[in-house]
Amino acid sequence: MLEHHVEAALAAVPITLIPEKSSEAWQTEQPDTVRAWLGKSGFKGKTGALSLIPADDGSLAGVVFVTPDTPTLWDFATLPENLPRGAYAVADELDADAATHLALAWALAGYRFSRYKQDRYDDESPQLVWPATCRREEASYLAEATGLVRDLINTPAADMGPDGLAQAAQNLATKHSAAIALTIGDELLTNNFPAIHAVGRANDRAPRLIDLMWGPADAPKVTLVGKGVCFDTGGLDIKSAAGMKLMKKDMGGAAHVLGAADALMESGLNIRLRVLVPAVENSISSNAMRPGDVVPTRKGLTIEIGNTDAEGRVILSDALAEAAAEKPELIVDFATLTGSARIALGTELPALFCNDDDLADGLLAAGKDTSDPLWRMPLWAGYDKMVDGKIGDVNNAPEGGYGGSITAALFLQRFVDDDIPWAHIDLMAWNLSPKPGRPEGGEAMGMRALVRYLQDRFGA
Repeated sequence: MLEHHVEAALAAVPITLIPEKSSEAWQTEQPDTVRAWLGKSGFKGKTGALSLIPADDGSLAGVVFVTPDTPTLWDFATLPENLPRGAYAVADELDADAATHLALAWALAGYRFSRYKQDRYDDESPQLVWPATCRREEASYLAEATGLVRDLINTPAADMGPDGLAQAAQNLATKHSAAIALTIGDELLTNNFPAIHAVGRANDRAPRLIDLMWGPADAPKVTLVGKGVCFDTGGLDIKSAAGMKLMKKDMGGAAHVLGAADALMESGLNIRLRVLVPAVENSISSNAMRPGDVVPTRKGLTIEIGNTDAEGRVILSDALAEAAAEKPELIVDFATLTGSARIALGTELPALFCNDDDLADGLLAAGKDTSDPLWRMPLWAGYDKMVDGKIGDVNNAPEGGYGGSITAALFLQRFVDDDIPWAHIDLMAWNLSPKPGRPEGGEAMGMRALVRYLQDRFGA
């Protein structure tokens, strides 16, 4: 994606960015020919308005783009999507945050997933000269990390099973000289990860736990956990055809923690980073787990299977127990966990559950700063008894269905020690329709917020 930025301003068309409140005054200051062109071309001077200003010889002399008075990342994303091929440079100096947002938005708007097309995408996207005040490294690694998340989610399950997800993690480890360990198939049983094994054993691509580690041993420990259900049929409680249509994205949580890890390692943040991904397919076979089964877990709690389609929290139980065992400074998990979160907040706003107010406040503030919002939902203690099992310690699918995203979070909380700050992000990881800078398909949601939070907390 980064080929959409260039070094020099040679022959670059200047872009004038105008806050909406200044638009009218700006227009009155222009030469008669420019004012006439703006009027005849229907330029209204409202946020998002764009005009291509011609030169006397018919070439493109400049571009005018109206922004909100305080533009966000996505306000800039409409700009490259409405320009012809060529090189462009911002005419006026921007502050560092705005310049970085512009550069990142430009790169994200140029993303394409064309792996399976015979006529591969012929890139004719406009190029942006790096703004002078832009934090280039930040824009670059966030664009790369977002591209990684999108690519992993968009890849069909035939090419992104537990083995493919493990290979993606291995590639990341190689890139950043990180350590990686894989626990595969029946090794999960001998190494006491029985819940991951129970969910994934029905598929011929063996389940596995991906364990990536990077950074100095004496640095603050940060552990990320991502749900890696590479395809979810629902198991014996099988989904409908419509329900299965997007289930290649059920490893979206895993994609997010790998993307966040890519950005954090590239930034060189002084943390001891650990990434845990339980990678499985939830399939149907003679040895698939059944409704009513009782599954042991790494923590020692037993899970009564109320519904085999609530498998994500089952595999996360083992990963969270392992994460908590070494008492990190904090644990954050990402998971495409519940439809209930989407019913409550829609598809674009991830639900944040957190047992620590300072951690929650920091993530919410970082989300606002990075145009990557989260919305805090309650770990409502009054519902905790709903997670209790009848013959097992906990039930993965409480009866009734009310408060489903809350009870799912309360289930996960049973596997995290109370004294460890922990955040759970329940997200869609998919754009149902295209928007500026955000094509239909896999999407990073909350990842940039997490990266910013960790940088603010642990940076120099």
